[in-house]
Amino acid sequence: MKGIKIFSPATVANLACGFDIIGLALDFPKDEIFLYKSHTPGIHINRICGSSLPNDPKKNVAFVALQFLLKKYQQKKEDKEKIGFEIELTKNIHPGSGIGSSAASAAGIVYGANILLENPFNTMQLVRFAMEGERIASGTAHADNVAPAIMGGVTLVRSYQPLDITKLHNPKELWVSVIHPQIEVKTSDAREILKQKILMTDAIKQWGNVGALVAGLYREDYELISRALEDVIVEPIRAMLIPAFYELKIKCKEIGALGGGISGSGPSVFMLSKGPQMAEKVTEVMNKVYSPLKIDYKTYTSPINQQGIKWAKIL
Repeated sequence: MKGIKIFSPATVANLACGFDIIGLALDFPKDEIFLYKSHTPGIHINRICGSSLPNDPKKNVAFVALQFLLKKYQQKKEDKEKIGFEIELTKNIHPGSGIGSSAASAAGIVYGANILLENPFNTMQLVRFAMEGERIASGTAHADNVAPAIMGGVTLVRSYQPLDITKLHNPKELWVSVIHPQIEVKTSDAREILKQKILMTDAIKQWGNVGALVAGLYREDYELISRALEDVIVEPIRAMLIPAFYELKIKCKEIGALGGGISGSGPSVFMLSKGPQMAEKVTEVMNKVYSPLKIDYKTYTSPINQQGIKWAKIL
């Protein structure tokens, strides 16, 4: 196989109460990556379309993630075969959107390279490589976007050292509505404003919500899921970065949304609903809230993507 085409999905991280540990994959939007294996050593980015990304390889998340994978692969191989990769990337997920733009690039590239190298690495290793791309984007090697992108569905990071990630059960009728205001919130900036210490009472409440969310997903208990979608630690600080945030939450819940919050570091906002019809209604409410504002935006309505990254051969 000389090359593959990769479809790497957008993701929603945190799910309100699960900061840096819970995320889910969407069906769309998704980045498209053409990846070719070559015998010319090195990694070459031939083309980037859709968004302006750093030309400096050391600042490009796809390059950095693939570089980590390739270095580890060459350490494992005894024959020291000369290997390189050529990349063509179409960014359909806008950087700074809060729906896993950097994660889609990093996760997609390592997933594709692993296939072209005949799968020498397991899932946890791929997540670890992709996390190094996230480190470039946000300053922290977090997994709550790259894990669902690679594994699909809803994922939970139990531990970072050692890396331990579980794919959770989720109801098939759980749908996601997302609004992406066309303003940029850099993940690194959104992290800088967070408190380094929190109250024990807030921590206890947050732990309870995380446990309730996981239980609600497994029991397919939509009322419990709704009650668990509460963030008392991060959301109160980051909400000021997002226009009409609280109005969005209130009006979406009034018409039947289970609840939601800030997607990743923002500015995107997500809402969960039971069934596609309700999810479409929630998306309509999002449109109504933002239409009077002088801010461009995009909305998405999607089921949870159970597979994650998809790919096809290039002959």
